[in-house]
Amino acid sequence: MKRGRGRPRTTAAADAPAAVGQRIELTLERLTHDGRGIGRWRGRTTFVEGGLPGEQVTARVIRARSKLIEARLESLQQASPDRQLPRCPHIELCGGCSLQHMPHQQHLEIKQQALAQQLQHFAQVEPQQWAPALSGSDYGYRQRTRIALRWDRQRRELDVGFRQRASNELVNVTQCPVLVPQLEAALKALPALLRGLRSVETLGHVELIGAEHPALVLRHLQPLPAEDQQQLLAFAEQHGMGCWLQGDDAAAVPLGSAAEPAYKLADQQLTLGFAPGDFTQVNPQINQAMVNQALDWLAIEPGEAVLDLFCGVGNFALALARAGASVVGIEGSEEMVARAQENARKNRLDAVHFLPADLSKPLEMSAAPQRYTAALLDPPRDGADQLVADLAAMGVARILYISCNPATLARDAGILAGKGYTLVRAGIMDMFPQTAHVEAMALFRRQ
Repeated sequence: MKRGRGRPRTTAAADAPAAVGQRIELTLERLTHDGRGIGRWRGRTTFVEGGLPGEQVTARVIRARSKLIEARLESLQQASPDRQLPRCPHIELCGGCSLQHMPHQQHLEIKQQALAQQLQHFAQVEPQQWAPALSGSDYGYRQRTRIALRWDRQRRELDVGFRQRASNELVNVTQCPVLVPQLEAALKALPALLRGLRSVETLGHVELIGAEHPALVLRHLQPLPAEDQQQLLAFAEQHGMGCWLQGDDAAAVPLGSAAEPAYKLADQQLTLGFAPGDFTQVNPQINQAMVNQALDWLAIEPGEAVLDLFCGVGNFALALARAGASVVGIEGSEEMVARAQENARKNRLDAVHFLPADLSKPLEMSAAPQRYTAALLDPPRDGADQLVADLAAMGVARILYISCNPATLARDAGILAGKGYTLVRAGIMDMFPQTAHVEAMALFRRQ
């Protein structure tokens, strides 16, 4: 496997201050919003991946423009006393957890700073109140992961792992300390299993799912022989998992007696089932804290009509219904709507209804026939500019926005501010410790 760490060629653009691959020495002064160190080299602002404030470093240039240099830490002349020893042995190559070298509290500070800067830059707003960060375990938290597989024809070997930083190459992994222990144990044994299958050349990827009824899901490009299926089933059972197979573009199907995966919201006494391909939060501790905070901020009155947009399998909708709200959940996937309805039935909740609708288009009033006093939305990374305008037009008094992208949250906050809403409260949620990924919650109230 190519490691992507060979001696790079040193080439420089005509107006660039340094050549790609060149080693430079500098002192770092502060951090960017994504956790890179910032210093100056020959008058140019320089971002150094893996560096901390106060450190004197040697870095290798990976990109250079006339006024800006991007580099990667190569060695330390003087280390920060805050520097942490990463737990992951693959940190030098893996593109996943880039903040393992800094204290967890510093993760929270740069994520808070990122959210505040985006709100100010895009919307010129600041919340009336900053909420404390929702934070939990910084390792051993992740209960879902997708593992890439690639057959190398030249080496006649299967690579099993995660993508390298800034590359399509794979890092063959033997550990992943951010996974919950059950999944990390399965990951350690997985490469030997897969490399021993007869169908090794036609495998797609593997997903490991924890929580209730854990699952191993294998994507395969050609039908698997019975011998391979038996090996997979035995491996899954050994690790306390059900085995699911996904061929072509079809949905995953259980092998043997695998039960449907599920997770719990213990504080609301809810169990939610989901199919292997459905979106669910990867961090159960923060998900529970997030649901609790959403209920607290919205302060629902019994019988109050609430909209839950991008509702998935009912993560917020069922909790709102348990709190006494009359809820309509809307989701683009008809399959997930059906599972949300089934989750409501299994949890004996009648005051919640689910509808399929394309939420990238204007919200049709027929999908929301009654007057809603509150709405919750949890959109994908591109945000929900059309939807927030629709909610404002409907006169929804309180809007709770769950975001996985501070930039689009800030853009949509600007839309709401222009339509008479105040940003009452905002805060970050550390859903992905050891990474620079920022999740946030914001409450808007109509003036």
